[in-house]
Amino acid sequence: MDTLTQEALEAKKSPEALNSFIGANTGFVIFSANQALNRYITESDDEYSIALIAFSEAVESFDESKGNFSSFASLVIKRRLVDYIRKESRYYNETSFEPAILDGDISDEDITPAEYAVVAKTAELSEDSSSSNPIADEIEAVRQLLERYDFDFFDLEKSSPVSFKTKRECAKAVRCLLEDKELFKSMRNKCSLPVKEISANAGVKVKLLERHRRYIIAAAEILNGEYPLLAEYMSYIKKDLKT
Repeated sequence: MDTLTQEALEAKKSPEALNSFIGANTGFVIFSANQALNRYITESDDEYSIALIAFSEAVESFDESKGNFSSFASLVIKRRLVDYIRKESRYYNETSFEPAILDGDISDEDITPAEYAVVAKTAELSEDSSSSNPIADEIEAVRQLLERYDFDFFDLEKSSPVSFKTKRECAKAVRCLLEDKELFKSMRNKCSLPVKEISANAGVKVKLLERHRRYIIAAAEILNGEYPLLAEYMSYIKKDLKT
């Protein structure tokens, strides 16, 4: 069970927990709304209020049988927004909305560092509404891949490196995984970061590896796979690989 799913179940226990959980995930709400609408929204838009209410409903109606909370909440938000747009279209002669559209973009307000990393490229790609959005496809593919490690793409906020020194150490760890195919295979088979082996081979402190475990796993999987757009935002790691 990933972290967001666990937190959603905990949020059902009291109004205070629910309010705290909603406040901590406004970035996810905006992201999901943007995907559903295929355009930017902000907190001043009516669509944001609809999405926020839908997120709250998703928490209240969620249980473990529904699978991953992030996928369930995104679906509830999408349905509520589709209903809202359909009702609005009865009164206004606007461009029709296609409910099947999922190739959205990410707002630059109140989002996590993990989400912010793809804002510029997503906005650039979404300018042509007739085309698909490859970055959204990559994000969804990576989200599914990371489920086996028991965490979500949006959990990366808490483990992403900030300082240059820490980024450099994480890059060394990722390089170690990518250059040692057996070590990478071991990570995949066990669904966990081989901390002791990386520390011994790359000279990175165990404590740092454990703190940034999720980020290192995600970076290794992205750079090892066919995710060229997401890989662009890890240029400092790619540069380290070439040295």
